[in-house]
Amino acid sequence: MTRPEPDIDRILTDAADRFGTPSYVYLTDLVEDRISALESAFGRWFRLSYAMKCNPNPALLSWLRSRVPFIDVSSGGEFLLAQSAGWEAERASFTGPAKREIELRTVIQAGLGELVVESLREARLADRIAAEAGRRQDVVIRIAPDRVPKGFGDQMAGRPSPFGIDIEEAEAALAEIIALPNLRVAGLHIYSGTQCLKPAAIVENWGIFIGIFRDLCAAHDLRPDRLIFGSGLGIPYHPGDQALNLDEVAAAAAPELDALKAEPRFSDTELVLELGRYLVGPAGYFVTRVTSTKDSRGARIAICDGGMNGHLAASGHFGMVLRRNYVIHRVGGGEGEEKIDISGPLCTSIDKLGTNVVLPRVEEGDLIAIHASGAYGPTSSPVNFISHPTPREVLVTGGQMTDATRIEGAGLRD
Repeated sequence: MTRPEPDIDRILTDAADRFGTPSYVYLTDLVEDRISALESAFGRWFRLSYAMKCNPNPALLSWLRSRVPFIDVSSGGEFLLAQSAGWEAERASFTGPAKREIELRTVIQAGLGELVVESLREARLADRIAAEAGRRQDVVIRIAPDRVPKGFGDQMAGRPSPFGIDIEEAEAALAEIIALPNLRVAGLHIYSGTQCLKPAAIVENWGIFIGIFRDLCAAHDLRPDRLIFGSGLGIPYHPGDQALNLDEVAAAAAPELDALKAEPRFSDTELVLELGRYLVGPAGYFVTRVTSTKDSRGARIAICDGGMNGHLAASGHFGMVLRRNYVIHRVGGGEGEEKIDISGPLCTSIDKLGTNVVLPRVEEGDLIAIHASGAYGPTSSPVNFISHPTPREVLVTGGQMTDATRIEGAGLRD
């Protein structure tokens, strides 16, 4: 059984009392700590880019704007959302394998910093739109390596993939893109795996990146402005998971990163570490209230006001092959221990947030908190399914608590 510090329970209780449940509570002080840790470990090589798909909450985006140099968007809608939160277009990159013409036209006309090109079709379309807009668009070309080391929770290369240009075709594709008159190749991008908790695998993966960057830049005599590394840094979700030691990763990666920066071709190249869940995941909690309890055929069940509809990832239906419990605790603690199943309010048997979770005795009205919920929360969940109330989103900064809810649904609230 895992217990957080008592002040966390006080914050979660206050948030639930003020704004209701289910709710996501984001603690920006914890995000600040993680930014500092990343800069301490990797700042001699990398600048940071926030992949906003993991948590596009507008209040959080606004808070991050003065703390992270770059933002990566994955749709035209995310680009507009980032702009409305104060991010300048030139600080944004735009990834995604299925960019539509309306999206490309919108971002190019707005002055997007870098378009991450993932296909020749996309490059040709962007070249035409840039010509019509009377500008030359900076692009970075996304490459899909032919292998990803073992240890990544999700792999986006090393197999048939919609993401990026396969390394086997990259040299010819790069030559064609370089020749397009209204695009300027500013660099290369690789994001081939994510959610890795093994330092050796992360370092090996970055080594693959570096080899590809060297080979392609030499083949085309490129002196890139920017090379974007998909971080792959994972976070502990489940009991028994061990958090990454950033200093261990940095020490192991240092020889190759130092050697890259020492080469004349890359001496002025900016290296960017793109990451999302690592920044904000551990800084968020999903808080749900127990509406009733039930004894059923030898099992005890807590039925809560938020479930799969509010937190798809914790239910095990967001990329998890074998369902495992997230770290969960009963807010405020309590006496004794029991094993209990935690279910949501939906009329489906797959609406489960935990199975055989060891907690103090749980009763109607108690609050349950699910850890590591700052990434892939409301926008990754079927919040409108069965029209229960959508989760509130609460931003906590330096003790100040504000309602930062983005998605409003049709559910009835107390």
